[in-house]
Amino acid sequence: MEKLKELASLIFPNVDKTIDDYIKMYPERNLPEGACVTRFAPSPTGFMHLGGFYQALIDYLMAKNTNGIFYLRNEDTDQKREVESAVELIMTTLNHYGIKPDEYEYKGNIVGNYGPYIQSERKEIYHAFIKHLIEIDRAYPCFCTKEELDEIRSMQEASKQRTGYYGRYAKCRRMKVEEMIEKVKAGVPYTIRFKSNGNFEKKFFFNDLVRGMLSLPENDQDIVIMKSENKLPTYHFAHFVDDFLMRTTHVVRGEEWLPSVPIHVELFEAFGVEAPKYIHTPLIVKKEGNSTRKLSKRKDPEATMSYYVEHGYPVEAVIESLLTIINSNYEEWHTANPDKSYLDFVYSPKKMSATGGALYDMEKLNNISKNIISKLTAVELYNRLVDWTSVYDKEFNELITKYKDYTIQILNIERCQDKPRKDYESYESIRPLITYMYDELYNPTSFEFGKINDIEEVKNIVNTYMNEYYSELDDKDTWFNKIKELCDKLGYASNMKEYKANPDNFKGNVADLTTAIRVSITSRSQTPDLYEILRLLGKDRILNRVNNIK
Repeated sequence: MEKLKELASLIFPNVDKTIDDYIKMYPERNLPEGACVTRFAPSPTGFMHLGGFYQALIDYLMAKNTNGIFYLRNEDTDQKREVESAVELIMTTLNHYGIKPDEYEYKGNIVGNYGPYIQSERKEIYHAFIKHLIEIDRAYPCFCTKEELDEIRSMQEASKQRTGYYGRYAKCRRMKVEEMIEKVKAGVPYTIRFKSNGNFEKKFFFNDLVRGMLSLPENDQDIVIMKSENKLPTYHFAHFVDDFLMRTTHVVRGEEWLPSVPIHVELFEAFGVEAPKYIHTPLIVKKEGNSTRKLSKRKDPEATMSYYVEHGYPVEAVIESLLTIINSNYEEWHTANPDKSYLDFVYSPKKMSATGGALYDMEKLNNISKNIISKLTAVELYNRLVDWTSVYDKEFNELITKYKDYTIQILNIERCQDKPRKDYESYESIRPLITYMYDELYNPTSFEFGKINDIEEVKNIVNTYMNEYYSELDDKDTWFNKIKELCDKLGYASNMKEYKANPDNFKGNVADLTTAIRVSITSRSQTPDLYEILRLLGKDRILNRVNNIK
């Protein structure tokens, strides 16, 4: 034991705190019984994946459901992959969606008593825990070179054995402590490996909160827990130390981490502490033809959270679309509680899909988004549109702020009614749907008038209406009665039953006539309420457009 302590002190000469010191520094949290302590722990690699945000949403919901704590931890031990400003992107994304960590570290400011919350700043803490493992003979320096490790792997593959550093292949594990000391003193490069007590032939049982009781082979791999080049811990070890000291109760992560559970639990057991509960979420998948595949950041632009911001999807729509795959009963709950916040919904791991992945459907997102946008007041939508266009469409922003009241009236068309119109699926989709309402954007290249395709007849219809029947003071019923009078005057059927009975007696019907008016002033056959469009455009603008048709 004395030799092990000598080895540990030789490797970590400047570590003066013990693990007991750190346990006192990070005591049990004073929280209500059943409160969940969850964490979102991304690697700052330059973008936020939809899958990561989906897990953060679960973490946040669990903490809020139980009056617990949700904290942000930046796992930057893999510094080769770190991207500058990635932490800022993470914080910006969380803030955009209203997911505010109770504890975090950002730009030198630490909020919470369990920091630092950036792993590269916790190096001394990890070293104290690794030093302890060396002292109790549960970790050791490994001096194997890359070439030696490659040779071991080649031997294993040639003999069709499991690859890895275990059993008789764990060369340095059998080295005498005295020899280890001499090599360290001589400056031979080394990593630190965890000394596993597992037996691959035995089963390890654990309860995953999504899938229930599972069994896997015990861990027998002597995994690397500290790298040689920068003395930082590997993911496996850093996450154990942090989850223990930060008193994490539940770890939410993707199902790809299931094979690592025996390793992680063994690390907790080596220190005699209880592991957190694990929630392994299904992978997010998308439909491709008749099959499904994993959502890919390389193939699918919608895999990154920036996609939804850039295309102007409402915050509520993105969150709600994810909740529909997080819990199978969310949609039923939301239908019964349409005015409640999603934070009132109680998340249950048992209501998650355990197999087949979580299907994320962009069409469903669009439908959810249309529904949410349709429930906003025109002023609310206008304010959101101004905010979004100020970043992503400055030209349109200048136009809608110049014509504020007019734009609000446009957005209010068919909004204040029992079944509001649901045209807009995102803020981005609004401009192309209403460009014809602005002279600065209106530039038609073709007109499809439908049945009435004679331009002079179209002009006659519109000019007659505008000169003899139009009044901006008319209500909708009066307007439609005048349209029917116009039909009778010009030889069109104002009554559809009469037209169907004797179509040859008329030039066309009221629908044909209104289509001619609609297309002549918007260049489109499908628009919101024609009465509202005519009222907003006004007489002079309408006549100018009609007279310019060629």
